[in-house]
This record gives sequence, structure tokens and C-alpha cells, in this order.
Amino acid sequence: MEQKPHTFLKLRYCLTTSQHYLLSSKKATIRSSLFHLTIKIAACSTKCLAEPETPQLQPNFSPNNSVQVLKKWGCNDDDISKIFSRRPSLRKINVVQLQSKLNLLSGLGINSSDLFKMINCRPRFLSCSLNHCFEERLDYFTKFFGSKTVFCKAIVRNPSLLTYDFHHSIKPAIALYEQMGLSTKDLIPMLISRPKLIPCSSLNDQKIDYINRSGVSKTSKMYKYVVTLIAISRTETIQEKISNFQKFGFLEDEILSLFGSIHFLLYLNLEAVLKPRIVLARKIQDMGLSPEMKGQAATLKALRMKEERFLKVYVNCHPQEVADELMEVFRNAKCAKRLAVDFKRIVRRGFPF
Repeated sequence: MEQKPHTFLKLRYCLTTSQHYLLSSKKATIRSSLFHLTIKIAACSTKCLAEPETPQLQPNFSPNNSVQVLKKWGCNDDDISKIFSRRPSLRKINVVQLQSKLNLLSGLGINSSDLFKMINCRPRFLSCSLNHCFEERLDYFTKFFGSKTVFCKAIVRNPSLLTYDFHHSIKPAIALYEQMGLSTKDLIPMLISRPKLIPCSSLNDQKIDYINRSGVSKTSKMYKYVVTLIAISRTETIQEKISNFQKFGFLEDEILSLFGSIHFLLYLNLEAVLKPRIVLARKIQDMGLSPEMKGQAATLKALRMKEERFLKVYVNCHPQEVADELMEVFRNAKCAKRLAVDFKRIVRRGFPF
């Protein structure tokens, strides 16, 4: 069969067109692939630049130093700086141990804002073991304080509640006050306000005698203050305070009665507060002026006053010349020092004096 020439021309045209189409499509595909690759690289670069450099924000991040642990727990840079300034050794603390302790605190409801208060109060707190009898301690104090929330507040005020020896310090101290007639309701504010109540409490026959001679009954609101203050004070300290008051004509029974009425007298600074007011009271009596600090009630009232109020009542109420004379007596008594007091060695006696 003889084929016509135009048939070959049509076939060549189709082949040429197909090859051109295939080459064009391949080039378009390559261009498209390069275009998408360029966009992908650019997007990846942009994404890498936009990612934060701090690894703490990554969900699966594992901290490898104490700074990262504290940041992950919620502390900011300022908090961490204050914590390290109070306890520099925390920079090198074991990360696993630190995380474990912070997890225990989180379970109690303590957050990052409370941590600096605790470290400021007890710098060595995070360096101590917290897991000793932890569950038993938690159950005991939760029942004692009535709720975990109150217990948490007590820990922030006195972090050592988690570090004191549970069986040899905490339980015996609380039992001691319960034997003296203090209820749980009375003990809770004392534990919160006086951090040294547990490690420093002790009672002997002489201290119990002081409590009884103070004349405060167990039903009085002052009873818990008198008992706890005498219990945490050294016997030598109490005797020294009594001796100081005796120098101004007070009898021992009167002094103990004053302690029962004004428990802060054990804290009172003899040279700065008591002595100037007693000297001024004697001067007012010698001059025959009024008002006078006569009797226990007036003396107690005068000792309770702030200095500005005291001077207004007993000095500035008189004519100017008399007031100037009384003020000079008061200042001299306040500034006068006992013999060789400048050369007296300062001895640290610990809490509370």
C-alpha cells in the first residue's frame, strides 16, 4: 500500500509538538519545584530566627542548672537574683534535688512569690532535707492547723516547720504547751508569730514558778503570751530582767505581776525606755507636779506609751520653763551609760534577746 507524503508531515508535527510540550512541562515543573523550595527555605529561616532563645519556654525542656529550674518553676530574674544573694550556694545545688523540693512545695500550695520570703527567712531551707517523715508531718499539721491553706501560711512564716525533727522536736514542744493548758486555737498564732517556739521551748520548776507568780489565769487572753515567752527565754535572761527592775525599787512579785500584765516587758530595753521614764517620774514627784506615775496602773500605762505620747502627757503639759527642765532630765537619763559600758564586750545571746 502506497502512503501519501502528507501523512509523514502530520506525524512529524505531532512528535515535535509532543516533545516541545514535554520539555516545557518539565521546565515548568523544575521552576515550580525551585520556587517552592526557595519559599520553604525562606520560611524555615524566618521561623528559626523567630524562635525564642530561652529553652525554658519549650514544653519538653529539661533544665540543667538551678537558674533554669527556678525559671521553669515560675521565678523571674529579680526573684532569682535575690534568692542567690541570700543563699549563693544555691547556684551549685543538685538540679534533681532542687526540682524534687520545689515539687513538694508546689503540692502544698506554695508558689514562686512565697519562695523568696522563705529563703530570706531561712537561707539554708533548700539545702535541708524536706522528705523526712513528710507525709506524716503533712497529715499531722493539716489536722493541727485545720486546713492545708493555714499550714501553707505557717510554712511561709516559719519554713523550719518542714525541717525540724518531727518526733524529737515538733511533737514534744506541742505536747509541752498542751500540758500547760494551751489549746490548739491558742498555739496556732504562737507558732506562726514565734518561729523559735519549737526549738527553744523548755520549762523547769523555776520557770513554772515564774508563770504561777505572774498571776495570770489559764482562761486569760494573756496566758498564752506569758507561757510561751517564759518558755523560750533562758532562766538567766529572766533573772537578769528581774534584777534590772529591782534597781528601780520594784519587788520581785511586783515585777512578775507586771510581766503577767505586760508580757513585752521581757523585751523592754532598760536603758532606752525604762530608766528614763522612771527617773523622770521621780523628778516629777520631787517637784510636786502632776500628773504623776503613781501606782501599778499608772506605771503600766506610761510604759505602754510611745515616746512622743509619753512626753506630751508628762512633760509638754507643763509651762515652758518646767517642761525644759523635765526634758533635760529625761534626755540625760536616756543618754547616760553605765560605767565601762563602752568597753563591754558584745555577746550574742540568740533569740529572743
